[in-house]
Amino acid sequence: MTKIDKLIERLLKDPSPKDFSWEELVKVMRSFGYREMEGSGSRKKFINDQKHKILLHKRHPDSTLLEYQIEDVKDALKSLGLLP
Repeated sequence: MTKIDKLIERLLKDPSPKDFSWEELVKVMRSFGYREMEGSGSRKKFINDQKHKILLHKRHPDSTLLEYQIEDVKDALKSLGLLP
């Protein structure tokens, strides 16, 4: 099992992990063909080649994701058939 596979497995845990970092999310999103783009302020977006966007707020100074953010990402990736 690769590191990305382990990160995806952690992301899919129920309940969502409380310590999933922004950097870990970026790695997962890159593995699905998304790239991180700057938004205004702390808003960030992930966009893929088909122009599908996932918009999130990057928390600071703590960069761990909140549960609703993890759920939003999982729902978006599931709707595209990228996650089970």
